[in-house]
Amino acid sequence: MTLSLEGTVALVTGASSGIGEATAVALAEEGAAVALAARRRDRLEALAARITGNGGKALVIEADVTDRQQAQGAVETTVAELGRLDTLVNNAGVMLLGPLVGAPVEEWEQMVHLNLLGLLYCTHAALPHLLSAAEGQPREVADVVNVSSVAGRVARRNSGVYNATKFGVGAFSESLRQEVATRHVRVTIIEPGATATELASHNRREILEEMAANFGGIALMTAGDIANSVRYAVTQPRHVAVNEILIRPTEQER
Repeated sequence: MTLSLEGTVALVTGASSGIGEATAVALAEEGAAVALAARRRDRLEALAARITGNGGKALVIEADVTDRQQAQGAVETTVAELGRLDTLVNNAGVMLLGPLVGAPVEEWEQMVHLNLLGLLYCTHAALPHLLSAAEGQPREVADVVNVSSVAGRVARRNSGVYNATKFGVGAFSESLRQEVATRHVRVTIIEPGATATELASHNRREILEEMAANFGGIALMTAGDIANSVRYAVTQPRHVAVNEILIRPTEQER
């Protein structure tokens, strides 16, 4: 049986844990060679061993995508080592919540640098390769998948700058989609609701307590649930583009 992504190459940022890790595994299961980009090399190497142990192909790239040269380098290393680039998954991100009044501005800068600039740097570097891949075999289509959030659709108290970065991801994604649609590069945004990953763990204690009160009584999604939405989008036939997936736990009201 021919796998959906056999003969293709994917680059996943933020691949050392959570949604990025699960997405890398899912794409490898579909036959893609996967470049794993993140800062934590030890975790990437463990993931690469897991993928190769299951018969897949994985490349470890230690990189901080908030640094433009490192983001570009991750793309170029992927192409140099694996031969091409068909799928870019911009997953790396950080969520630091809290009141805007008196907020640590450094947290705002961290979110803007990673959630927006890192995504922009990687996409800019990847686009020439994605456009080239879409012109030929094996699939004659390429994909950009940007992991956003429910916070990219609805602004809420104590989430202002995180909202701003994720709204920005949505606006950028739609503009890019319109620009490259006729060249068969598909652009998808994935907007998860409450998911059990490390994302929330970087918040201050009082924020974690508030989040526990808001979501403690519902069954959260897993990273694998979100990875399956990415898998669904990128394995569609060439003439089908899944532009947006909003995915929430059944019990999450907003």
